[in-house]
Amino acid sequence: MRRDTFLKSLAALAAAGALPNAAWAANNIKMMIPANPGGGWDGTGRALGEALRDAKAADTVTFENKGGAAGAIGLAQFYNATKGDPNALMVMGAVMLGGIITGKPPVSITQLTPIARLSTEYNVFVLPANSPFNTMKDVVDALKKDPGSVKWGGGSRGSTEHIAASQIAQAVGVPAAKINYVPFRGGGEAVAAILGGNVTVGGSGYSEFQQYIESGKMKAIAVTSPTRVKGMDKIPTLKEQGINVEIGNWRGVFGAAGLTPAQRDELTQRVIKATQSKAWQDALVKNNWMPALLTGKAFDEFVDKDFSALRATMVRAGMV
Repeated sequence: MRRDTFLKSLAALAAAGALPNAAWAANNIKMMIPANPGGGWDGTGRALGEALRDAKAADTVTFENKGGAAGAIGLAQFYNATKGDPNALMVMGAVMLGGIITGKPPVSITQLTPIARLSTEYNVFVLPANSPFNTMKDVVDALKKDPGSVKWGGGSRGSTEHIAASQIAQAVGVPAAKINYVPFRGGGEAVAAILGGNVTVGGSGYSEFQQYIESGKMKAIAVTSPTRVKGMDKIPTLKEQGINVEIGNWRGVFGAAGLTPAQRDELTQRVIKATQSKAWQDALVKNNWMPALLTGKAFDEFVDKDFSALRATMVRAGMV
């Protein structure tokens, strides 16, 4: 076939709407994970990458980890490097919103293109296996006696586990400003600190701690859900232990700055297709993630409301 004839044929197919799925297979998705390996964003990004391939919504997916400052470092790099790129995605979520509120970085999530909320999970607090403490009551008793003696380990400042630790302190009569919170750039670093006894108590999503809880290397002492969660129903809630704290942690993806409405829609459809794949469904079950797909205007409104709600929570907790 002559080159000009071939190009005319492609143009005709595109005009007829027959190209999108075929075009997907030739595309490489570039996934920014604004955290170090081993954490919830890393797990979410890599699970979504596998699902995109499984659903034939992308031919290949490449990953880049850039941790620090609740995702703000990766956010800035993603913003500057991908403007107008319809094949770029960045993992984000409630933790990033909290980090933006506390850190006030030069680049905000509002400068990118919202694509989808994917899942949600509750935070779990754990102790190393050799800890002298066995329950959240033990931790609280030590906190009341000497707040600085209890080192809370978790994600960056403004993360949901940081907020939860501040709320726990307030709930038991300890000023939130007195908690000794140690932030980490990624879940892998937090796990190492907990297992090494470098922090008293650690907090994160259950998926990050699951293998260590099941192997007996960590003791799970509380979950931030309103009621016990299927798949980890042996872990008591904070509420049933007399601490009125409940907070969830959602995760999602944003696209590059400057996408056209058509580019946003196509990228959104790819992500939706990925969430319908067996690979994604298996990841939800394996990690005890709750499906929470939200796209389009509804996702835009959700992010705006969550920003406001998080800010109000953090003000009450004395974090900003």
